[in-house]
Amino acid sequence: MNKNPDNNSVIETLVEGYKSFYKKYFEDDHNTFYRNLVEKGQAPKTMIIACSDSRVDPATVLGCSLGEVFVVRNVANLVPPCENDTKHHGTSAALEFAVCFLKVEHIIIFGHSHCGGIRALLSDFSKPSATSGFISSWMDIALGAKQKALDDQGSPTLQEKHCCEYSLINSLHNLTSFPWIAERVRTKELTLHAWHFDLETGNIRRFNPQNQCFENLVTTKELC
Repeated sequence: MNKNPDNNSVIETLVEGYKSFYKKYFEDDHNTFYRNLVEKGQAPKTMIIACSDSRVDPATVLGCSLGEVFVVRNVANLVPPCENDTKHHGTSAALEFAVCFLKVEHIIIFGHSHCGGIRALLSDFSKPSATSGFISSWMDIALGAKQKALDDQGSPTLQEKHCCEYSLINSLHNLTSFPWIAERVRTKELTLHAWHFDLETGNIRRFNPQNQCFENLVTTKELC
């Protein structure tokens, strides 16, 4: 039994949150929101690949309703290349389910600033150790992005920013290594996006494949 009052209060906060959720969606017999979700099943048009970072909930940032987006979250919002082997591929399995079964029309890779995974990649922490072996192996997906960022001129802060961007572009390329994604992109049934969310300013920039640059998702005027 955990006797730490601070730890107990953390769980109590979650329990209170669940109570509020239950009252909102289940206490009233006339509230059919979840009943409709169950009966109709899920049919999201968009899949979002986001970071596990506790500060970056894409549904919150983008104002999505329950049932509106299919989300997979992992360290540094990475997309691995297609690998046909017998190992466990969580993100790839989620991609297959979203594209082949849910038939989503958009995939958004949702990166962000101050990413712990990217910082680990750029530091010695990304080297294998007894406590970081899984992280190191996972972040190897973005090694090319790391090298490009380190080759850039600029401060460590700027290199981190560039590494986030290069990693997003790398993940976009990896998406098309899945044949069923590449085919749907070719037939325009599926559109791929890479967005970067700045935690300090709240600004989102999207990658423009035409000019190979990140541009504001919306203008400052549109935000006001």
